[in-house]
Amino acid sequence: MASGVATVWLPVKDMKRALSFYGDTLGLEVKKETDEWSELDANGLMIGLNARESSGADGSGGALLTFQPDGGIEDEVSRLRGEGVSFVGDISDHPWGRIATFKDSEGNDLQVYEPPSA
Repeated sequence: MASGVATVWLPVKDMKRALSFYGDTLGLEVKKETDEWSELDANGLMIGLNARESSGADGSGGALLTFQPDGGIEDEVSRLRGEGVSFVGDISDHPWGRIATFKDSEGNDLQVYEPPSA
């Protein structure tokens, strides 16, 4: 089960342009900035800007909700598959954590996220 929303992230094609829009135009505070991943504070909600990794989301654009499961990511992926949920690829490993992308009932991309182990 999901314990809450871990983040909302948006796929971006041009990180500098996106940071200018969200930071300068909208006035959100930039908390982290890299070429591949940046984070903004939206009144306590972290918004991530993702430079469209090749695995995971299909790259068609749009916001993505990322949920943090109560247990491990493998258990949650297994549970969701048992409920008939269809995943887009396998669990992907990154220095900042692990993700698995799936579709909701309407075809929107969602993810489960597991932070890196300490």
